[in-house]
Amino acid sequence: MILQNKNAIIYGAGGSLGGAVAKAFAGSGARLFLTGHRISSVQKTADDILASGGSVVVDQVDVLDEKAVSAHLDKIVRQAGTIDISFNACGVEVVQNIPLVDIAADDFMRPIIFMMQAQFLTATAAGNIMMKQGSGVILSLTATPGGIGYPYTGGFAPACSALESFSRNLASELGVYGVRVVNMRSGGSPDSAVFKNAIDNHWKEMEPILRKMEEDTMLKKLPLMSDIANLAVFLCSEKAGMITGVTVDVTCGTTSGLNYRVTPKG
Repeated sequence: MILQNKNAIIYGAGGSLGGAVAKAFAGSGARLFLTGHRISSVQKTADDILASGGSVVVDQVDVLDEKAVSAHLDKIVRQAGTIDISFNACGVEVVQNIPLVDIAADDFMRPIIFMMQAQFLTATAAGNIMMKQGSGVILSLTATPGGIGYPYTGGFAPACSALESFSRNLASELGVYGVRVVNMRSGGSPDSAVFKNAIDNHWKEMEPILRKMEEDTMLKKLPLMSDIANLAVFLCSEKAGMITGVTVDVTCGTTSGLNYRVTPKG
């Protein structure tokens, strides 16, 4: 197991993607420290991991509270000795499908402020500890709009771009201490909670949207949560020990070029 004995913190572990990554980490041997805004959803993820024989501790932490984030990390260090992986998977509320010339300033700014403040506080707090250790991996997640012009995505697109830039800059500062910082850029996963709820409740509207998203990709399909989770495991392992300061794209090729005009022969 390639994450054997690694201590991994996941913020937002009660979400569908955070939970998927948590289970993949546990299955690869990591000891999990899970947090979230709603303790009940995090506990459900923890129960699934415990039922599979994994090691997990649950805490409620507000990622926008600097003192709470630092206190939680200090507690983990006292308990476990090190912090080897930090992954912030907290979701963000986004107002979309409105032209930028019409969107309200507050609706535009909200995802940018939340995403950057949450990622800054958790990443730098972990970075301070990892610098002293001389090792560690800080992982983050963005989406397709971080890599291409993507209309009607409101403040989410610039938030993704800002996070990718922050990840690069943090990597450039922490690399000398042996700490790696990597970002994953995902396409929409149709089995994630957001998509699944929309599909279950609004299939007629979602069916053409999903088909268009698939047509935009080079592989003509969308990445599942397991694809993101498997990438996260790899990037946090020694097998990816020379990878830092980059965004690894797992959008099935969307951000390398919209491919809807290409169709297979036959």
